Amino acid sequence: MKFIIFNMDELFSISHILGFAALSFIITMAWTPALEHFLFKYRLGKQIRTEGVPIFAKLHRKKEGTPTMGGILIWGTTLVLALLFWWLAKIAPDTIFGKLNFLSRGQTLLPLGALVASALVGLIDDLLGVFKIGPKGGGLQLRHRLLIYTIIAAFGAWWFFWKLEWDLIHIPFVGDFNIGWWYIPLFVFILVATAFSVNEADGLDGLAGGVLLVAFGAFAVIAFTQGRMDLAVFCGVIIGALLAFLWFNIHPARFFMGDTGAMPLGITLGIMAMLTNAFLLLPLIGFILVLESGSVILQILSKKIIGRKIFLSAPLHHHLEAKGWPETKVTER
Repeated sequence: MKFIIFNMDELFSISHILGFAALSFIITMAWTPALEHFLFKYRLGKQIRTEGVPIFAKLHRKKEGTPTMGGILIWGTTLVLALLFWWLAKIAPDTIFGKLNFLSRGQTLLPLGALVASALVGLIDDLLGVFKIGPKGGGLQLRHRLLIYTIIAAFGAWWFFWKLEWDLIHIPFVGDFNIGWWYIPLFVFILVATAFSVNEADGLDGLAGGVLLVAFGAFAVIAFTQGRMDLAVFCGVIIGALLAFLWFNIHPARFFMGDTGAMPLGITLGIMAMLTNAFLLLPLIGFILVLESGSVILQILSKKIIGRKIFLSAPLHHHLEAKGWPETKVTER
């Protein structure tokens, strides 16, 4: 039997990642009651849309009023820890804090910036939905959301292409290929598609959080094997926060992730895939996201082409609910 043996530097890196994941979990758990109290006090609950979606409305009417915007826990903790240890490293660079800083221009500055920018857009969208401001029950229109997140993704593509001079893609078992400026639309597509796929999965208690936990765990391992320690620690921080979030989000959920959680985490997951040059593994790592978004696309196409639906309700998890599956069964399977 062969055992994997790590040297001291690798053991330090692993403990670094796990330590930050644990710290993130503890901090998120510590301030969750305060956020939960705030959400309940000001009745920042989810509004269930009924127009044009009778099956969805029937299945989820009981969830109306459950607080949303729980995603603040995840990106808020990540932002605080990144800035805190960056600041500590600045004032005491020759101490242990100099080694614990994981905010770097080449690895984590862009994903952190995209995480926060997307989160703020999602927060505005959630608030508009809560207060029923906007069409179809409140919130930003789809075309406006698509435009805003595409702009965020385009900025990320610009950063990769011109700032980091990145125009290579890696195809497993084949090699690296220079695709020039085609890297920009590819980057934008990966980020936007991943963000909206995560948003589609955020429909059942614990579903999106569980899928994201596995996905960020996979990219933490990939980043570690590539020697991208800052990126691996960044994933570790998100994992810790996700674990704490899931503590309160599994059925029956105390609050939901909301657009302020789903969209930025999807954008960030897409950036992880591009930074590790493992975007071709993303459909495999996040195959549930592919199923969810794929079912929505198929539903739209079937109504347009053959004039009827192929699913009782879309995305797929709502179809399974409509078939009679309990919510916990859908999520666990």
